Amino acid sequence: MRLYIKDKPLRIKRPEEVKDHSKFDLVINVDDIILNEKAFRGNMLITNASRGMIKSLLFILHHSKLKGLKSVTLVTPEFEETIDLIKSKFKVIKAAGGVVQKDNKVLMIHRLGMWDFPKGKIEGKESVEAGAKREVEEECNIKVQVKQEICVTWHTYVHGGKDILKKTSWFLMESLDDSKMKPQKEEGIDEVKWMNANEVNVALYNTYRSIRHVYKKYRKEIKKGDKTV
Repeated sequence: MRLYIKDKPLRIKRPEEVKDHSKFDLVINVDDIILNEKAFRGNMLITNASRGMIKSLLFILHHSKLKGLKSVTLVTPEFEETIDLIKSKFKVIKAAGGVVQKDNKVLMIHRLGMWDFPKGKIEGKESVEAGAKREVEEECNIKVQVKQEICVTWHTYVHGGKDILKKTSWFLMESLDDSKMKPQKEEGIDEVKWMNANEVNVALYNTYRSIRHVYKKYRKEIKKGDKTV
């Protein structure tokens, strides 16, 4: 599992998934060490973490700036239990969105000063696929066809004093009709733009790390289908 806390990736791994520790800038392998924000730098690896350390880790990541930190990888043999523990500390919200393609370009939105892909919360009992289609069509005023799922991202934020963990399912989509395309301004979107690969690469300098991850996964999907963007 990979989740983004204040745009910093926290990766949860099983021991067999991380055998090479040399790529990390700092390795912490004592489960009772007292964490403090001064210890967070570069790419960190934490092994054999106790429940107490995990709780401290979440608190520090969620409430500190940690400018020198690039990522944290948490290795635990209690993988499922750790995932459940992390989820229990947040209110989980489900959302869905899409990477829409047309004529070797993809659609990006500009919202609150950042480039993004269209997405939004799932409503009621609708499926994630239906929710993704609805949100993309509402935010960009276009018609799309959903092709296949790309990936799932998790990120945290604070809303109304509550710690939120948002699970977003991402789908590859084809544009069917963009003749009336316009941004949904009431959702804070001020621009909707088709971008080629070079333009997307520039936009990714002003976006969230989770969105970079989605685009990377999207590129892998289209390579599977022998498509080029």
